[in-house]
Amino acid sequence: MRVETVEGMLIGSDLLGANYVVRITTDTGITGVGQSGAWGFPDATQKIVEQYAEWLVGQDPLRIEHIQQYLYRMRPFRGNLVSGALSAIDIALWDIKGKHYGAPVWDLLGGRVRDKVRLHLLLEGSDPDSIRANAKIAAEEGFTALKYDPLQAGYQDQTLARLIEGARDMAAAAREVVGLDVDLIFELHRKLTPMQGLAVAEALAEFRPLFIEDPIQIDSVMLQGELAKRFSFPLANGERMNTIWEFRDLLAAGGPQYVRPDLGVAGGITQVKKIAAIAESYHSALVTHNFQGPLITAAAVHVDVSIPNFITQEYLQLDESPRPADAVFRTACKRVGGYIPAPEAPGIGVTLDEELLGKASPKYMPTASVVRVDGSPGFAV
Repeated sequence: MRVETVEGMLIGSDLLGANYVVRITTDTGITGVGQSGAWGFPDATQKIVEQYAEWLVGQDPLRIEHIQQYLYRMRPFRGNLVSGALSAIDIALWDIKGKHYGAPVWDLLGGRVRDKVRLHLLLEGSDPDSIRANAKIAAEEGFTALKYDPLQAGYQDQTLARLIEGARDMAAAAREVVGLDVDLIFELHRKLTPMQGLAVAEALAEFRPLFIEDPIQIDSVMLQGELAKRFSFPLANGERMNTIWEFRDLLAAGGPQYVRPDLGVAGGITQVKKIAAIAESYHSALVTHNFQGPLITAAAVHVDVSIPNFITQEYLQLDESPRPADAVFRTACKRVGGYIPAPEAPGIGVTLDEELLGKASPKYMPTASVVRVDGSPGFAV
């Protein structure tokens, strides 16, 4: 069996504007699909995939580790775009391998450690009232973990006292309606300075979060570790990290207690399985990241099912959307309450609806940097 074609495509997304998907077809007619998590620059990812395809066509698609190593080392450059391209190819190759052997990918990764994957819902809401209402609905649907941003609009120009009180109001809103039987995760989206992050975290501690995610920018691995040591409860990050070496350095620096690899930028199934093993050696658990919907969800579920140190999987209800931009992905991963049972379909269990492909027109995500009243970028320290 040999790789016959490597096709990159932009598929519209209701959330991001465009998903970048790779479809690989073999000379035996087996097709695999994968997705890049470097959603900010899909055209750049396509150019990398085109160069990789020149070598990849004609290769044995079952030699996944060999292909991963060869492509990663073929140029002396690194980063999200390179890893995003590699991740999409890797996921597609695992999809092919599962279909070739007639088995779900989790079975090829060592078999099931668990029968179903716990989900945490990415909760919508920008004020306490909407958080309260949406949290109530989510808990009634069976979700046992919810994640949302507790920082309110205008946070970049607020006094520290106002920033803290606004975050407390948002955190209290969900806790009031879900009680102690639902875990809360507070996602700060890299918006704060280290000192602001510590102050906000201390104020949110009373609401007993499962963890706080990404309080500061991801520029320094050393600082991430130092900050984790000062938190009184777990910290999580890693969704923009690309390699096993970055995750090793992060854990060696003292944090976090939970790692958040995204299969679309952290090397696909091959490398995230390795990241899980490195984290396990530090007694750190995986909370797989996903901001893109059904395809990345499905790929992540196969890793989640097969590793011992998994906690919860990020989930968007766009995965259940009937709209063409997300219904393009036909998935075997079906939510039951707050869980996804281990899928039984061969490969990763996702196919593309050819009829809907043309209706899911891609758009570029607009520039979204926050600016302070003094004119400076809000995300800068």
